[in-house]
Amino acid sequence: MHSVPPTHRYRARAATVLLTGLAPASWGTTYVVTTRLLPPGHPLFAGLMRALPAGLLALAVTRVLPRGEWWWKTAVLGLLNIGAMPLLFVAAERLPGGVAATLGAAQPLLVAGLGLALLHDRPTAWRLAWGVLGVLGVGLVVLGPQARLDAVGVLAGLGHTATMAAGVVLTKRWGRPAGVGPLTLAGWQLTVGGLLLLPLTLAVEGVPQRIDAGAAGGYLWLGSMGGLIAYTLWFRGIGRLPVSASAPLVLLSPLVATLIGSTLGESLSPPQTLGFALALSALVAAQLGPTGPRTKEEKPDEDGFDDDSRARGHRDGRRPGGRRGEDARTPGAGAVPEAAGERRP
Repeated sequence: MHSVPPTHRYRARAATVLLTGLAPASWGTTYVVTTRLLPPGHPLFAGLMRALPAGLLALAVTRVLPRGEWWWKTAVLGLLNIGAMPLLFVAAERLPGGVAATLGAAQPLLVAGLGLALLHDRPTAWRLAWGVLGVLGVGLVVLGPQARLDAVGVLAGLGHTATMAAGVVLTKRWGRPAGVGPLTLAGWQLTVGGLLLLPLTLAVEGVPQRIDAGAAGGYLWLGSMGGLIAYTLWFRGIGRLPVSASAPLVLLSPLVATLIGSTLGESLSPPQTLGFALALSALVAAQLGPTGPRTKEEKPDEDGFDDDSRARGHRDGRRPGGRRGEDARTPGAGAVPEAAGERRP
């Protein structure tokens, strides 16, 4: 088996990091879209419009449904990654965009703790230190004497951050069933999350009385770039990168929110400029830190699965070769999906 040249490997990793980073970067636009375009007082409806239409579209394109244990796994992931989405809109409505985004910047630290407990992935001191500095940097950017700290908004923001952190770790732990790509996985979760939100939205909020062109454009943006496209890229990246490398990318969300604010006339003070530089440095340092020998977690195969996911697949009893989307099993043994033409033991 031929080894991959280091240059090609580093380029592939850089491309994966950049594509994965598009997801949190797009989520950084949620705050300005929510406050400037969407009808106020309808966070549940906003979460519903972001999830259900995009999920149904993905199902129509892929035409693959979960099988076996992936029904309950999809329900859990859909609740964590998508169903708790209205908490983000509550935070966006009740807090300044930057403050709400700062709460999300704590996600890398939560992921590090959950990753240690569930994945036995011990974060390096380098990445852990830069994770803390990244949160401090974002705090310098957005927290100041003018920041309004609404208790409900803070709790909602922290709740969304915690559920997303749990969703990242479980997505990494469970991987994907045989023949299922990130678009299919995103479609499953968006649909489940949207269906969970549908009765709650109708019972509590209903449909806004007026949806103008701006609001329609906002919902379209949140459902496309901020929904289906972002989650497809996000799940692809989680499958290919260590959680200690993918989690810091969420720092892009508050940084993008800050950049948007600056284009709308908000100027940065010297402490804010320092914080912005510190947060950006933390984001880059988490990707370029000392690596040493490559770990198994950093060697994905052609189907987007890393070796840790492959090992977990053996324990879960999955085997390749089933129909697309099928989580096939054989008594007593199994393997996670393998790329076409890959030798099997």
